Amino acid sequence: MKLEVLNIQGQSTGRQIELPESYFGVEPNAHAVYLAVKQYNAAQRQGTHKAKEKWEISKSTKKLKRQKGTGTARAGSAKSPLFRGGGRVFGPKPHDYYIDVNKKVKFLAKASVLSDKAQKGMLKIVEDFQFEKPSTKEFSKMLTNLQVNGKSLLVVDAENSNVYLSGRNLAKSGVATVKDVNTFQILNADVLILSENSVKKLQQVQA
Repeated sequence: MKLEVLNIQGQSTGRQIELPESYFGVEPNAHAVYLAVKQYNAAQRQGTHKAKEKWEISKSTKKLKRQKGTGTARAGSAKSPLFRGGGRVFGPKPHDYYIDVNKKVKFLAKASVLSDKAQKGMLKIVEDFQFEKPSTKEFSKMLTNLQVNGKSLLVVDAENSNVYLSGRNLAKSGVATVKDVNTFQILNADVLILSENSVKKLQQVQA
């Protein structure tokens, strides 16, 4: 598949670029995408949730009331889960939410969403560009020129602080490098924008 290369003014450069079949010519696999997204979302969880159990509560150990003759159930400790301020039964404990996903499955997931974007016309290629300084206004102007509506993700070949800082303040835009971009980011974008060099570098990077 070939796509036209645009400049940041939204005009054609007269060049076309060949998209690698390994990423843009596969049959989308929904289950692979599901696993990759599930792993990403799980990794965002800190897993630091904690509730105190009965033995961790700091309260007096004095028996609350006499055993018999009160007309109510016997009670021996204010730490009991039955009382307000007592311990919690089977409460959450800190643990890791990591999910292991095979490297080939992650690669297939990324290729699936890239292929889907290309097939649905939700992919644009721009020639490599630089900003002299961070400018949200210039970044927003570029998106307007490219006729990008909704959420967008710009993928560049290497870290570029000026471009990253320019797009950071826009709620519906994101910037990522070829090395770090993941399936969730691509899937979450309505329009995917790839720099010309990022397409070339994509062929060298695995999932």
